[in-house]
Amino acid sequence: MGNEAQKFVEVEVQRQDNADSNPYWEKFRVPYRPNMNVISVLMAIRENPVTTDGKQTTPVSWDMNCLEEVCGACSMVINGRPRQSCSSLVDQLTQPIKLQPMSTFPIIRDLQIDRSRMFDSLKKVKAWVPIDGSYDLGEGPRMPERKREWAYELSKCMTCGVCLESCPNVNSHSDFIGPAPLSQVRLFNSHPTGAMNKDERLNAIMGDGGLASCGNAQNCVVACPKGIPLTTSIAALNRDTTVQMFRNFFGSDHMVD
Repeated sequence: MGNEAQKFVEVEVQRQDNADSNPYWEKFRVPYRPNMNVISVLMAIRENPVTTDGKQTTPVSWDMNCLEEVCGACSMVINGRPRQSCSSLVDQLTQPIKLQPMSTFPIIRDLQIDRSRMFDSLKKVKAWVPIDGSYDLGEGPRMPERKREWAYELSKCMTCGVCLESCPNVNSHSDFIGPAPLSQVRLFNSHPTGAMNKDERLNAIMGDGGLASCGNAQNCVVACPKGIPLTTSIAALNRDTTVQMFRNFFGSDHMVD
C-alpha cells in the first residue's frame, strides 16, 4: 500500500479578480482521495494555492453552504455544464476538470456570481404566501393530496440558477425572468392562501420579461438538478394567463373558473 503512486486530480479554473477585470485561467493539481467532489478539490486548492507550474496564487473564491444539494449556492459550470459542485463527483468527471462561473449572472470574483437578477424576479412575482399580521390564524385550508404531490415537486426549487444558465433566452440582452420564478408563480398560486394574490402574480408575468419571452427550448427541465417539471409549469401558466387576460378585459365579476 505504501508504495502505490499518489494519484492527482487535474483542475483548470477560470478566474477573475473582480467584476471589472479580465478573466484568466489557472491550472492546479491536487492529491486524489476516494469519493471527492468538486468542493473537496476547491478546498484542497484553498489549503495550498499553488498552480501546476509552481506559482503561488490566491485561493479560489466560490460560494457554498449546505454541501448536500439543498441550498443551491455552489452552482457553477463544470466541464461545460451548469450544475452543483457539491454533488459533482470527481470519479464521474473527465479530467482536467474545467470550472467556470455561470455566465448568466454578473461575476463578483472567480466562481462567485451575483444572483440578484433571480431574487429580484421572485420579488416581482410575489413568490411568497402573504400573512395578515403575526398573530396565530390557526390552520389554513387543506390541499387535496393529488394537488399537494405535484406542488411539492415545485417546492424543491433551491434557487440555484442552473435553469437560467441553461436557458438561451436568459442573457444580458433580455429581461426574461426565467423558468424558476415562473414555476414559483404556479406553486404559490396553487396554495389555498397564496391564491388570494393569484391575479397579481399572473399580471406580473404577462408583462415584459414574462411568459412571452420563453422560447420553449426546454433546456431548463433537462438541466434542473431537482428534476422539477418547469416546462409543465410554463404550459399551465400559459393557460392561466389567457384566462387572466379575459378577466382583465371583461372584469372578474363576469368570469368563472
